[in-house]
Amino acid sequence: MSSSIESRQAKMIDELRGFIKKVLADPTIPAKCMEIARSLQQEADSDRKIANEISSTTTIRIPENMSEADELFLQVIKDVLEDEAALY
Repeated sequence: MSSSIESRQAKMIDELRGFIKKVLADPTIPAKCMEIARSLQQEADSDRKIANEISSTTTIRIPENMSEADELFLQVIKDVLEDEAALY
């Protein structure tokens, strides 16, 4: 594996570790994130709107230029919403 790939993976792991620590410190974060995503999922540019709302109402900060970890987080949220919809 090339060093640039290893470096990107290490950065993503570090970001995800920081995120997990924040979630464990404040267990209301997942519910808030899902509530925000449910309310904005059908809007144009929903990823950006969800990211902005999460950043403004929780301790999770998602910058304008999202990292791979930020994009992965938003994708997981969308996956959970799809799973919810499949249950109904």
